[in-house]
Amino acid sequence: MRYKEIDFAKYSSIKMGATKKVMIVEDMIENSDFYLIGSASNTLVTNSETPLAILSKKYDYIKIEKNRLMIGGATPSGKIHSFCKKHNIANFEYLSKLPGSMGGLVKMNAGVKHYEIFNTLKSIKTIKANIPKEQIDYGYRYTNIKDIIYEASFEINQGYSKSDYNMFVSMRANQPPQPSLGSVFKNPQNDYAGRLIQSAGLKGFKIGDVGWSDIHANFLVNYGNGRYADMIELISLTQLKIKDMFDIELEKEIIVI
Repeated sequence: MRYKEIDFAKYSSIKMGATKKVMIVEDMIENSDFYLIGSASNTLVTNSETPLAILSKKYDYIKIEKNRLMIGGATPSGKIHSFCKKHNIANFEYLSKLPGSMGGLVKMNAGVKHYEIFNTLKSIKTIKANIPKEQIDYGYRYTNIKDIIYEASFEINQGYSKSDYNMFVSMRANQPPQPSLGSVFKNPQNDYAGRLIQSAGLKGFKIGDVGWSDIHANFLVNYGNGRYADMIELISLTQLKIKDMFDIELEKEIIVI
């Protein structure tokens, strides 16, 4: 088994964390005693002793087979978007501004508004089987997938949309430029986490070098030398305040290891 040292202060999208030894998964194995980090685009890696792993480049690929788009679990979203644009494939335009790798994107049913991975997903490949979408329990930013996703297959629809791409670029312009993990909380039913955070007077609130963005209230950003302890404190404080003020329990969209 191969390992590599990863400095999460450089690797993760929040630019925060220590250097850790990470196992490289070359062959299909059970996910029993380690956490698969993917591209760490929505994952905060703390000082936990949890063993970490990452898929090897063997699982970074895109191919077309029998009118299906087959994408390896380690394939980054930007590469998927570029491939679809080149081959005039529709319904992946939103990936241009949504960081992550395929395995993680499927596991959390990632998306932007009503555009999400499961709209066009057909099946996933794990060590146990090829599992059709119909056998997966999924919903808003949620699936019940426990095993490593080595490959995902999608239906192919022709017609890459430049207007959709421009819409997602415009939406991204309303997000903070500082390092972040994207939206911290899932939107509660019939409401928005950002609206609740702003209504609670926490938009722009900071602890140390970590704070709720003054551009998008549901984004915690690293203003330079952020510490994960401050980030966790801010998340807990916000959940308590929202519960106290609105009787709403905010559920984390990000993953904390």
